[in-house]
Amino acid sequence: MTTQRRAIGAYGERLAARYLQEIGLTLLQRNWRCSEGEIDLILRDGDGLVFCEVKTRRTATFGPPAAAVDHRKVRRLRQLASRWLSESGVRAEHIRFDVMEVLPQRRGATRLVHIRGAF
Repeated sequence: MTTQRRAIGAYGERLAARYLQEIGLTLLQRNWRCSEGEIDLILRDGDGLVFCEVKTRRTATFGPPAAAVDHRKVRRLRQLASRWLSESGVRAEHIRFDVMEVLPQRRGATRLVHIRGAF
């Protein structure tokens, strides 16, 4: 991955984390990694947990950012969440998987789309 792509991804994750905290979620972990992959954001929402995938795209050439979360990515994120839960010991009444689309605009504020319970 190029330095520019990494920087754009990090920018999107920072904005997504800030937005989710502003609407009342508590950030538990960012960029949790293990040998099988990475979870972008792990948050607490009341008595539940949210595992959030952040997708940042500068153009709509390949569709909306959430389109990149295909069935393979969903399966991997569920496996990663299960591993995180077993390793962390954190318990929750509910578990939710969200997707945050981050769309930087040429002019004006970056557009954020929060897809709650995306899968």
